[in-house]
Amino acid sequence: MRTNVITGEATADAVVPAGNRFSLRPVDYLWCALLLGGYGFVYARFREYLNGYEWVIFTCLTLVLAYAGVAWSEFRRLLLIVATLALFSIHLYEANLSLAEEHFLLQYFLASQSAVMWMSFLFVLATLSYFLALFSGAAFPAAVGTWLTWSGAGMGLAGMLVRWYESYLISPEVGHIPVSNLYEVFILFCATTAIIYLHYEKRYRTRALGGFVLLVISAAVGFLLWYTFDRGAHEIQPLVPALQSYWMKIHVPANFIGYGCFSIAAMLGVAYLARGDDANPRPVFARLPAREDIDDMMYKAVALGFAFFTVATILGSLWAAEAWGGYWSWDPKETWALIVWLNYAAWLHMRISRNWQGPAMAAWAIVGLFVTLFAFLGVNMFLSGLHSYGEL
Repeated sequence: MRTNVITGEATADAVVPAGNRFSLRPVDYLWCALLLGGYGFVYARFREYLNGYEWVIFTCLTLVLAYAGVAWSEFRRLLLIVATLALFSIHLYEANLSLAEEHFLLQYFLASQSAVMWMSFLFVLATLSYFLALFSGAAFPAAVGTWLTWSGAGMGLAGMLVRWYESYLISPEVGHIPVSNLYEVFILFCATTAIIYLHYEKRYRTRALGGFVLLVISAAVGFLLWYTFDRGAHEIQPLVPALQSYWMKIHVPANFIGYGCFSIAAMLGVAYLARGDDANPRPVFARLPAREDIDDMMYKAVALGFAFFTVATILGSLWAAEAWGGYWSWDPKETWALIVWLNYAAWLHMRISRNWQGPAMAAWAIVGLFVTLFAFLGVNMFLSGLHSYGEL
């Protein structure tokens, strides 16, 4: 049994027993049928734009979404809403990009830039709602925070899909998956980090940590807005030659799932330190889960992020071999990626082999976020190398 830290009610652990988790129901078969229909639609509509490698990636993604949708009904609902919004937007465009500034729904809601602005607004509101719930102890603002977080993630994903379509409306040669620059990957970071957090929120039956995690998402939103209005980064640009590769479609998303998990772990570390001892917690923060639960979430977030970051690093090496003729060149970006990898490898080693827990590991997770942030942004700002196309 666990105690819901917002409502105070005793609740069973949110994990579904392993024997029942994947027993398929009619709605699950319907979900898989819809995915198969969507796969057929994409093939019929866009097959001339995708090469063989991209079809392999798209097929694997479809299988992953089928699995995730069966295992997590809320995520399935999110994907259905995102797909509906994206398809409706495509219908409104009528293959005419200029309608983004003429059609009311596109201009204010469904064009990619409008959707991203709504995403930003919703995430900031979610942050405020979660903290209101934490400080007041009321359940309603916490539930609103969850709903706003789901909505923000949905608008972000829908905006990315519509942006993908918009790039092809400019020209088939310009068209590309929207993970090619800082503007696009910050949208991806916000949406994926929110979804991963929502998984932990359901798994541990607590909304009290939402404000901490949404803080880092709101910080990313702040950067995104600055980058949009100060640098005009929302304008769709052709890919530079180094990014015209199928590797980008899997390397970048894997990287940012890792970044999202590391960010969640860091903010859980902040919550861990803010709570104080379980026997004598600090005022207000006593509503946070027990330190043992926060530590468990932090460990799982780091482990998941490390797995994805490892895959992303391997894929990056394969991409480098294809683009530059070598798997590793000690480029500043590669060197700092290795530093990030070694940092979290050491964290996991001490956690697993030595069973290190407590404030030191929480502080280490926080420091790890700054290391990751420098590897992601600092290298682009202060160093140069083969990855110079990622400069601010």
